[in-house]
Amino acid sequence: MGTNLVDEKGPAGSRSVIAIIQARMGSTRLPGKVLADLSGKTILWHVVSRVRHVRAVDRIVVATTLGASDDKIVRWCDDEGVACFRGSSEDVLDRYYRAALEYDAATIVRITSDCPLLDPSLVDMAIAKFQAGGYDHVSVGGNYPDGLDTEVFSFAALASAWKEAVLGSEREHVTPFIWKQPERFRLFGFSAQEDYRAMRWTVDDERDLRFVRAVSDGLGRRDKPFGMQEILDYLKLHPQLLEINGGTMRNEGYAKSLRQDAVTAVTEKD
Repeated sequence: MGTNLVDEKGPAGSRSVIAIIQARMGSTRLPGKVLADLSGKTILWHVVSRVRHVRAVDRIVVATTLGASDDKIVRWCDDEGVACFRGSSEDVLDRYYRAALEYDAATIVRITSDCPLLDPSLVDMAIAKFQAGGYDHVSVGGNYPDGLDTEVFSFAALASAWKEAVLGSEREHVTPFIWKQPERFRLFGFSAQEDYRAMRWTVDDERDLRFVRAVSDGLGRRDKPFGMQEILDYLKLHPQLLEINGGTMRNEGYAKSLRQDAVTAVTEKD
């Protein structure tokens, strides 16, 4: 097994835990979705609000791009008092790395801005596992509903990926360079007790937006965000909601990047 990249000076929890939320207005399937309305607030507001309920996070940073269209996100962050970092539009790995450097992160919590139903307790669970020691990357995903995904990893692992990753899919999606190498990086992934992977609680298109609006409006605003189990209980009472966005391929964006990797490889070979 390769060298464990967790800093030998002590547990990551003794230094900064920074949640970096990647956000941009230029979504291909649903442009401007991060500032779309959800129960009277923007989707990005819901994501940030939920991360603020994660006990172990020291600071939240929204990482957006240098594009003019993302000036709206910067203004939103200013209005909401949220730290904001601007970087590359296509090389999201570089954006994450530079944001982590800027805010002196020892531990990075990767959150995407299209997950307004994120469960803070699952994020805390992942951070606690990472801080217990022995892992370079801890994730919540797999058979959980799509939209609860969380990744926690060391700055050292991120720096290795930033220096060495060359594939487009590795640069655009931040962590594939890490989790594709279990012989080098120490990985841990949480699994749900049941298989919920067919459920889509993320927002990639208009159907997804209609679904999260139905759930959010149905469960209502409250001081503490409702979690995964409350959503599951609500869907048992309203199973027809699952038909709104059922059947969409999970991680379609990553699959598209892999296809582009193949095209690029063939072109370079020719």
